[in-house]
Amino acid sequence: MSLIALPPQPTAVAWPTEAWPEGDLPPGAATRIRELADYAFTPEALPDLGQTHALVVIQGGRLVLERYAAGFGPDNTYPSWSKAKSITQALVGIAVGDGKLDIMAPADAPEWAAGGDARAAITPNLLLRMSSGLAFVEDYVPEHPSDVIAMLFGEGKDDVAHYAASQPLEHKPGGFWSYSSGTTNIVSRCVARALDAYGADFEAFMRARLFDPIGMASAAPRFDAAGTFIGSSYCFCTARDFARFGLLYLRDGVWDGRRILPEGWVDYARTETWAQPNEDGPYGAHGYDGQYTVVVPDLDMVVVRHGATPLDRKLAPKAWLGELIELFRS
Repeated sequence: MSLIALPPQPTAVAWPTEAWPEGDLPPGAATRIRELADYAFTPEALPDLGQTHALVVIQGGRLVLERYAAGFGPDNTYPSWSKAKSITQALVGIAVGDGKLDIMAPADAPEWAAGGDARAAITPNLLLRMSSGLAFVEDYVPEHPSDVIAMLFGEGKDDVAHYAASQPLEHKPGGFWSYSSGTTNIVSRCVARALDAYGADFEAFMRARLFDPIGMASAAPRFDAAGTFIGSSYCFCTARDFARFGLLYLRDGVWDGRRILPEGWVDYARTETWAQPNEDGPYGAHGYDGQYTVVVPDLDMVVVRHGATPLDRKLAPKAWLGELIELFRS
């Protein structure tokens, strides 16, 4: 896959570490963009999109559009759900850049340490790319068998990585792609073990190396009882802070002259895994209930949407966001 070049921060635009500089919508499409954005917050949109709570659009490093539903605002934090997986990917990159972690070496998982365990062939790379081969049922319907529900809310909730790492192999490592929140929590623990940092110590690492440098002051990660960042699902942030995270990736991991993510790490993130279904597009952070941070390099744009969309309408926010983004091309 040919990757679209990532645009640099415009020289005349301040980095939004403290506050977002504001900009204007494209004059020729401004009215239509506002109308489509406003629609998402009306009662008429409920049967289609479900509830939309927040919308933030960044273009050229500037805040050009922002909307909130009644009872929500720029100071409210919103659930990441699986958008936290992208934050975990960033943390892995920082550990790699520090020389603390080799993603191509066998993953540090005590559950696989016994001699002859075929799971010992699993690497952090395969965990990040959800090609570990571990059995894991990712189903969010409560009455269905579901490893993700058991991991987050049931028997695995006190040690999410151990629960996921204890699953048997269903496929040869590297030979099958399957979406799995469990693998993200295993790799989150790999970072913690590499740094020997858990709970408050790991959170201090997150803040010092990722959140604070780019101004994500609202970020509130969640940890299990074992001290592992639940990197599959839990980091609450304001919509503006999720946009800051998106801008970091749009700027190739560099922020205000400082490299936060190692060179090439963003391209690694946006390179599709073999046989990976391209249902949501190759570049973005997406979460349950219709949480989106979409990065659009050719438009120098980041779009953040938060809300509560029923599972049977989960593709509707994606289509609406696509329509909104296309208006910027007109």
